[in-house]
Amino acid sequence: MPHDPRTDPSPAGQDAAPDPAAEVVEVCRELIRIDTSNYGDQDGPGERKAAEYVAALLDEVGIEARLHESHPGRTNVLARWGGSATDRGGLLLHGHLDVVPAAAEDWAVDPFSGEVRDGYVWGRGAVDMKDFDAMLLSVVRARQRAGRVPERPITLCFTADEEAGGHRGAQVLVDEQAEELEGCTEAVGEVGGFSATVRGRRMYLIEAAEKGMAWMRLTARGRAGHGSMINPDNAVSRLTAAVARIGAHEWPVRLTPTMRTLLAAVADLAGTEATPENAPALVEEFGDAARMLGAVIRNTASPTMLSAGYKVNVVPTEATAHVDGRFLPGFEDEFFATLAELVGEGVDIEHVSHQQPWETPYDGDLVDAMTRSLLAEDEGAIVAPYLLSAGTDAKHFRRLGLRSYGFVPLRLPGDLDFTALFHGVDERVPVDALEFGARVLDRFLDEA
Repeated sequence: MPHDPRTDPSPAGQDAAPDPAAEVVEVCRELIRIDTSNYGDQDGPGERKAAEYVAALLDEVGIEARLHESHPGRTNVLARWGGSATDRGGLLLHGHLDVVPAAAEDWAVDPFSGEVRDGYVWGRGAVDMKDFDAMLLSVVRARQRAGRVPERPITLCFTADEEAGGHRGAQVLVDEQAEELEGCTEAVGEVGGFSATVRGRRMYLIEAAEKGMAWMRLTARGRAGHGSMINPDNAVSRLTAAVARIGAHEWPVRLTPTMRTLLAAVADLAGTEATPENAPALVEEFGDAARMLGAVIRNTASPTMLSAGYKVNVVPTEATAHVDGRFLPGFEDEFFATLAELVGEGVDIEHVSHQQPWETPYDGDLVDAMTRSLLAEDEGAIVAPYLLSAGTDAKHFRRLGLRSYGFVPLRLPGDLDFTALFHGVDERVPVDALEFGARVLDRFLDEA
């Protein structure tokens, strides 16, 4: 770490309170430089080096960190911080350390360089989600040095394996080490608190719900034979017909309480009222972010992988496909009934990962604290909840009864296609957004 008197625990540095944003950029860059690519199996470097880096940063300011390894290299970090006030229970602050892979030849910079260019920190994990890890670490370290420890008990958690469903990360903590989270009643993690510009107004979206996840393998079986002969029992034909039906299906609009609240805020700006009929048009008000938000007013199922055969003139006995299904809270039965109709006879459905949706009421002290902390740094903005199309570790922590939200505060340029950066090429986060987020998170901990 570069020397900075604002973050120096020595007497010479005690005249000014440590700045929570002072080291957030450097911590983010260092985390990006540690390759934690998660390939969805046990290949890859794992999270151990990043976990050791996080633990060292916490230990340096007197916060004892514990490493939990579920598999060689797959490592979670846990630390207790804060006071002992128990009137509201403990707060879990969690972020994951793994990232999806990146093909360097597609990028303008080395995806694991953490390069600062044009006012952005570039690299895999810059927005998903080493930015929040860096914010959390920089704020906690600054507050610890200044003696500004929250009265509320805080559990700091940095997990492995989120990008593959969390089965070797958060799920292990919940299934096998739930005592580490004992006393926590609320949780804050990704993906929310970022801004979008709607009709000239900045609107910060706090995640209050997630779609359920159904990663499925479809398998069709038939009779093998010569490709030159008539074969009505062709596994490839049966499977591809099912996949085509799934891909072409138009799912109806379904609004959950979270999205009704968000769309009502947008409708107010547009001078209208939100209805299921105009919901798609209201979503379009978000510009590029409509790519994500359009997926949370309906169930979705996207074919993503196909595999069959071994020679052009041989009809194989088996063909497989993978489908990424996401279903809204309250609409799981409708999703699976529709999917079964689309797949039809002669194709088996196997779950690769099946995780439930969740929706937390958008109310209470924690929501008020998030809202006030944002508005204190960006007066005149609008703060509203939204439903995330993807999945996070919150799915696992919710099983312990925790009220969960996504809150990674970022004030973003209106012309930045932010949602495209998740798992995208040239992932990057604005330097000033990182610093903004650290300041907001610091304010949030005063009230949380």
